[in-house]
Amino acid sequence: MLSCGWILALFLAALSGNTVGAAALEQTERNCSLSPPYLPSTAVNTTLQLKELREQMLPRNIAAYIIPGTDAHLSEYIAPRDNRVAFMTGFTGSAGTAVVTKTKATLWTDSRYWVQAERQMDCNWELEKDVSIRSIAEWLITEVPPGGKIGFDPFLFSLQTQENYHISLESSNRTLMSIPDNLVDRVWKDRPNIPPDHLTRLPDRVIKRSWQIKVTDIRNQIKDNPYKPTALLLSALDETAWLFNLRGNDIPYNPFFYSYTLLTMDHIWLFLHTDRVTEELKTYLNASCVESLCVQLKNYDTVRDDLKNYVANPGVKVWIGTEYTNYALYELITPEEKLMTSSYSPVLTSKAVKDETEERILRDAHVRDAVAVMQLLMWLEKAVPQGKETELTAAEYVNQCRSKQKDSRGPSFETISASGPNAALAHYSPTKETNRKLTVDEMYLVDSGGQYLDGTTDITRTVHWGTPTTMQREAFTRVLMGNIEISRTIFPTGTRGANMEMLGRRALWEVGLNYGHGTGHGVGNYFGVHEWPVGFQTNNIPFRSGMFTSIEPGYYKENDFGIRIEDVAVIKPVNTKYGNNYLTFDTVSLVPYDRKLIDTSLLSSEQIQWLNKYYETIRRLMGPELDKQGLHEEKDWMLRNTEPFTSGSSASVCSSSLTLFALAVALLHNIV
Repeated sequence: MLSCGWILALFLAALSGNTVGAAALEQTERNCSLSPPYLPSTAVNTTLQLKELREQMLPRNIAAYIIPGTDAHLSEYIAPRDNRVAFMTGFTGSAGTAVVTKTKATLWTDSRYWVQAERQMDCNWELEKDVSIRSIAEWLITEVPPGGKIGFDPFLFSLQTQENYHISLESSNRTLMSIPDNLVDRVWKDRPNIPPDHLTRLPDRVIKRSWQIKVTDIRNQIKDNPYKPTALLLSALDETAWLFNLRGNDIPYNPFFYSYTLLTMDHIWLFLHTDRVTEELKTYLNASCVESLCVQLKNYDTVRDDLKNYVANPGVKVWIGTEYTNYALYELITPEEKLMTSSYSPVLTSKAVKDETEERILRDAHVRDAVAVMQLLMWLEKAVPQGKETELTAAEYVNQCRSKQKDSRGPSFETISASGPNAALAHYSPTKETNRKLTVDEMYLVDSGGQYLDGTTDITRTVHWGTPTTMQREAFTRVLMGNIEISRTIFPTGTRGANMEMLGRRALWEVGLNYGHGTGHGVGNYFGVHEWPVGFQTNNIPFRSGMFTSIEPGYYKENDFGIRIEDVAVIKPVNTKYGNNYLTFDTVSLVPYDRKLIDTSLLSSEQIQWLNKYYETIRRLMGPELDKQGLHEEKDWMLRNTEPFTSGSSASVCSSSLTLFALAVALLHNIV
């Protein structure tokens, strides 16, 4: 029975068109305390798969089996056929680990997905509101008897994951047992197949370096390494795709294909599903010979055996990047003197720095992408006051606009289209159950991106179609100040993003606000939208000229609104009065910010100068593109929204800006 408070809430929700409140009335979450348990229509019956998995566990004498939510390449996005957590639990969120014992089944996930898990799982499963390995290990120690074995697929464990489990369990008399033959796959009878599409090579117009040039460069890095490795093992999907200028369609939103590469000074072994390689590609890869620049095609499933055979040779040493090599391959490289490690492979660090062609075409992709985002924002200005549009229709509209642009290859991730309290969830994406109507009374955040043959894009804009509150304007302006402060910073070559990340937060910190996500990530050329190892986190590599990164501070007021301003920028050299080897950011995202949310009285004169210069760049680059596409109304919208700003009263902020500059200098002198 609903309380009076719930009745009032639902009544108010109905008045405001809030479908979230209506969904609560329909009891969309399970209730396992009832007899019989209540299960919504969205819950999945998992009785059969649990029974069959336990039958697989029995002959192997394991008391528990761990099911991570990743694939053999430790990818951020995984294909449906790798979503073993979803098959076993019914839960389809992007983050989760499941564990099955002889009598229990439990899912661990973070706060973004607690409600979703309660809607999708049946009562065979318990929910643990945590994601830490320590939490899972403590549960295992409680549920698994002393001396018990805990099975896992080593292809789905990173080196760090395996180490963390080992440390957490080592004194408990419970042991991990590596089982390379995945037990979930043995019971998943209708597991999705790999897409039948053939792999494709990039056209010459979007590449400067042939795969032969790239291979030669990587071999030179192997040869020059003082630890004298004889081979390089590539496990991340974007490593092989970049090295050979190939793309595929195996992973949602990412143009990758299942693959590994083992590169020596004399041989190139490419492990993939060979039936998807056309005769044309075989010729392109010189696959019919065995010389040093001939790619020998191997079946994807033989990588473990072939690596084991290579390691058995005397005098070999295999170089791996520990961030993306799975434990199944790592555990074969023994003894220790046959192994060399670095956090990232030389392919990932080389790929992070774009060449002249890659930089030019990635800039071009952002120009076309900005057209689509402007079309969305202009359309919403007209449509929202009519009261017919929702988060879902807005997401569909921007993706339709992108699909009409040259060389479009679809979205680069699931669009975050969020209004009001939904926008307070930093990574929310609308569903039929949570979809809200857009209104002039709420802020709206749209974080979207596109895949193009020449580049990958990612941009976030926050807008208000009515009258924002004073608090909303201040929060937005302070987020913008953080974006500008990073964007206009000049710093020495080799500075780590983590050493300047606080510049994005300082204006928020001054009034007791903050945000709980990272400040930026790398972006690729028709690759992943989150391209490691570039960004502002502690495990990212130092900035160099030619790298692209997002800059995306934000602020989220729980159950009220969310703000994020995200631009992509390229790092480029800058002339200074005295020093050489200094860098700055050049913003390549080209969509103006919502003027009504900017309180210029909070901005320093330097920040207003940067903003006006940025708007001049938008006019200079977007005007001709909009003319070329015949989008005259969109051009008028762009011109109205890029009018220059005038300075407000900012004396107090100038003082704090000097403090900010001094702190930044101090940090930069302590670069690690």
